[in-house]
Amino acid sequence: MADVTRWLNDEEQRTWRSFLAATQLVHEALDRQLQRDAGMPHAYYMILVALSEAPGRSMRMSELASKAQSSQSRLSHAVARLEERGWVRRERCPEDRRGNIAVLTDDGFAALESAAPGHVEEVRRALFDPLTPEQLRGLREICDTVRNTLEG
Repeated sequence: MADVTRWLNDEEQRTWRSFLAATQLVHEALDRQLQRDAGMPHAYYMILVALSEAPGRSMRMSELASKAQSSQSRLSHAVARLEERGWVRRERCPEDRRGNIAVLTDDGFAALESAAPGHVEEVRRALFDPLTPEQLRGLREICDTVRNTLEG
């Protein structure tokens, strides 16, 4: 017996397209704001955030790639750009000497601290301000459900 494609019905199709448009517009707004105000793309900001929250402001590159939802090669390229700015440095992993650790520098932390107020204001403007408290709870529940399905 052949597999049957479960096509989206009209409501699902409208929801899917609305989701795609909304997420793309939010990402573009965040990227524009960070480029304009901090001179960095959103992807670089998220790398700096991940490192700032890690013990010792450092993380193995493979773990950072996973945290940043990036491929190893894309992350390596981004870290190279961040190294050029003096915001991140790479060190050899002391346990096995094969892996690399990305370390957030003091200049990188300062760049993150400087960029954060404008970024959080844009997150509020683009996503949270238009929502009621009930919509916000619903959005979080929906996102948690999707994440748990895909990550688990």
